Amino acid sequence: MERYSVKGIFTTGFMVAAALGVVMATSTPTHADTKAECKDLPDHAALKAALTTARSHASNNGGFDLDMWGTIVNRDGIVCAVAFTGTDRGAQWPGSRVISAQKANTANAFSLPALALSTANLYSAVQPGGSLYGLQHSNPVNPEVAYRGNSKNYGQPNDPMVGEKIGGVNVFGGGLGLYNSAKTLIGAIGVSGDTSCADHFIAWRTRDALGLDHVPGGVSGDNARLDNIVFDAGPWEHPHCLVEATEDGLAAGLPTAP
Repeated sequence: MERYSVKGIFTTGFMVAAALGVVMATSTPTHADTKAECKDLPDHAALKAALTTARSHASNNGGFDLDMWGTIVNRDGIVCAVAFTGTDRGAQWPGSRVISAQKANTANAFSLPALALSTANLYSAVQPGGSLYGLQHSNPVNPEVAYRGNSKNYGQPNDPMVGEKIGGVNVFGGGLGLYNSAKTLIGAIGVSGDTSCADHFIAWRTRDALGLDHVPGGVSGDNARLDNIVFDAGPWEHPHCLVEATEDGLAAGLPTAP
């Protein structure tokens, strides 16, 4: 029978704990790492300001006039900023925080340098019998990233998702690729908190305010709004959410890149 000394057990335990500490320290992104990875994208303050302005549009964006969550990811799917428009994190649907990140990840993951696909554009193709059926079950959200950390930091500059890859695929309105003035794809934005149609309109106005709407190509059929939501029947159709005429008018009147 082997004998284990108290000293040996303590020493081994200390070495294991130290090794785990090294692994955790090297796997946790630092502020400097995140700042470098997100240097070409809007920061928390810019996202919050643009999102708040877009949410307050006089039309109510055709939805229920609710407060919103917004997330920006870079081209590698790393979360760069998370913000909300309400007075605190409970003023908008708590579940929409992760949905906004999921939408950002989707728009980034399925847009290309020459072809933007909004999450709204994916709706019809992923329905049973559609050409992309099952896509919504791929690339699942990383729950450790989604729900880690202190909830009081949700939507703040130090939101626990920042610096991490959230994953996830969402296939209704609210996610858009971000293209700079050189028409370079640099990431994506996701917005959630109202109807999916209103989410799309608010995401669109937010992207416009950030000046990252120089989309080079898309599938909408509207040459001025290439990755816009499509309400007409076809392979890229997204259903109306509330009042059809209002939503048709809002989609047709969304701002265009200069």
